[in-house]
Order: sequence, then structure tokens, then C-alpha cells
Amino acid sequence: MTAAPLSLPGHEPLVVSTRGDGVESVYYGSIAVATAAGELLGGVGDTAFPVFTRSALKPFQALPFVAGGGPGRFGFSSRQVALLCASHSGEPRHVAAVADMLARIGCSAADLQCGSHVPLFYSATGAQLPPNLEPTPLQHNCSGKHTGFLAWCRQHGEPTGDYLDPGHPVQQAVRHTLADMVGCPESAIPMGIDGCSAPNYALPLARLAQAYARLATPGQPGAEGAALATLFRAMTAHPEMISGEARNDLFLMQAGAGDWVAKGGAEGVQAIGVASRGLGIAIKIADGSPRAVQVAVAAAIAQLGLADFSREDALGRWQAGEIRNYAGRRTGRFMPVFRLAG
Repeated sequence: MTAAPLSLPGHEPLVVSTRGDGVESVYYGSIAVATAAGELLGGVGDTAFPVFTRSALKPFQALPFVAGGGPGRFGFSSRQVALLCASHSGEPRHVAAVADMLARIGCSAADLQCGSHVPLFYSATGAQLPPNLEPTPLQHNCSGKHTGFLAWCRQHGEPTGDYLDPGHPVQQAVRHTLADMVGCPESAIPMGIDGCSAPNYALPLARLAQAYARLATPGQPGAEGAALATLFRAMTAHPEMISGEARNDLFLMQAGAGDWVAKGGAEGVQAIGVASRGLGIAIKIADGSPRAVQVAVAAAIAQLGLADFSREDALGRWQAGEIRNYAGRRTGRFMPVFRLAG
């Protein structure tokens, strides 16, 4: 039996890399800019195609727990609320905070089902890997999110052993909350399994932008609105807990100075909510190139008039896009080739 053909998105060129005066590589993708009400303000490429949200989903995976008053019940600090949404670097501050959260809910690292990997701190900063390092689940970049799932289970008296099963009540609560957030029927939201084994969902890029606009919009009604405000405040107050040293989300939220909430995801996903403008931005690079994400993000921010860049700050370096070889010689650059259409 022949498998049905895959549906492919209508991505467009967003970024090119040059060598000398010639184009060497082209990075395709799509960008959506939307309001909290779902109005599409601008875009490039295919903003209606479902894109797996990957770690950009994390604030909304934490939303049912926060909306139910979980942080207050277990005494989580604002820094720990931020960790619920994090792809952290496994730095000592991250590991200690997750361990404390687990202790507060009567769980331990043995209850985490995210697996283990070398902390992202080493690849992000170029720091030397310690000899005989044996990573634990506490150092996994998703351990904060998984602790949030376990905390929801404790909050509602549900079993923890199968908390990653798509049919488990915590995962059903996440799916229902997400569908409600963006006005999509649950049946229309494709599901896959993320790198940390948790269910992950694909949304039209415009709906991901809408979700981040809602995350950044204050004063929304009800428990969900209050929870979104709590998550926004925690993430923007503690961006170092969301990622870590030399990581994109830290750079973006430092540049936004409390106005931008940012969360990236694997395979070229980046989402940003801008409180002062009431809008969300969602970007997908088709081949997942991290460097192309940075260039596209800087260009989108500049075209929307959200910031002026200095060559000395991280976003300025992203915008400059210089490519240098190991001898330090400039060989080319990354350049945006899109214009956001309203």
C-alpha cells in the first residue's frame, strides 16, 4: 500500500547566506504577526500551515497548573514559575530550583520521564565539558515543564506514573486549554511526541502568533487571564531561567526590557509576544537552522519598528549576520530577503 503524500507548506525564502558576492544557501520559512483576537497583521509564506510548536508551547502547557492556583499551593517562587516554561541550560541555578520544586510536591528526579542529556550550558557558552559528567533528568532542558506536569497531578490527585500519556488528564487539560486559547477545535490540532516524550501540538503559524499576543496582553478576564499575566511576569522578570547564558530567549527578553516575552523551539521555531503593541510574532525556518532563525527574528523586529540595534548587542550581531572562518576572516554574511506584508 502506498502512503498518502505529505502535505507541504508554502514557505518562502527568508534568509540567504553569501560567500563573496554570491548567494550560497537559501533558508525558507514563514512568519506570522497577529493580535490576541487572531487578526493577522502581517506575514510571509504560509501562515495557515500547521507547524509543530515544540518548546514554544511550554507556557501553555503550564497554563492549566497556574490557572488552578498551583504555584501558590506549593509555594513556587516567580523564578520557579518561569522554569515551568523553560528550555533551561542545566546551570546550577536551574537544577537547584527544579529539585526544590520536586521536593515541594513530594516527588524526586526519579519521577521525571524526560530522560537526560548533556546540559545545554556547555554548547551555548563553549565551556569545557567536565570529565566523567553523568547528566541527570534535573539537567534536562525540559525538567521544569515536566515538574509542572507532576505538580498538576498532585494538585488534582491524579496518578503520576503515566503523566505523559496523551490520554492522561494533565495532557487532556493542556490540549483543551490550547484549543480554547486559539479558537481551534481539538480535533483539528495535530499531535506528535516531543524530544522529551511529552505530547506536542502543531498550530497554524498565525495561531501560534495569536497565542503569544494573548500571553503578552494584560487584563484578560478570568482565571486563565490571570494565569497568563502570572506567566508573562515570571518569564520577563527571570529570562535567565527560561534559557540560560548565551541563549536566544535570554537575549530577546533582555532586549525587550520587560515588554517582550520570547520562547524558542527546536527545528527553527521562535515566538515572541509584545505587550506594548498587543501583538505576537511566530517564525518557522523550514530546515531548522538556528542561525537563520536569529537573522529572521532580528529582521522582523526591525521591520515592525520594535527596536534600534547596536552592533555591540546580541540582536545587532544577529542583524549584521557576519560569517567568519576559523582564521577570523569575513567570508560572507547572512541576509534577510523578506518583507512583512500587511
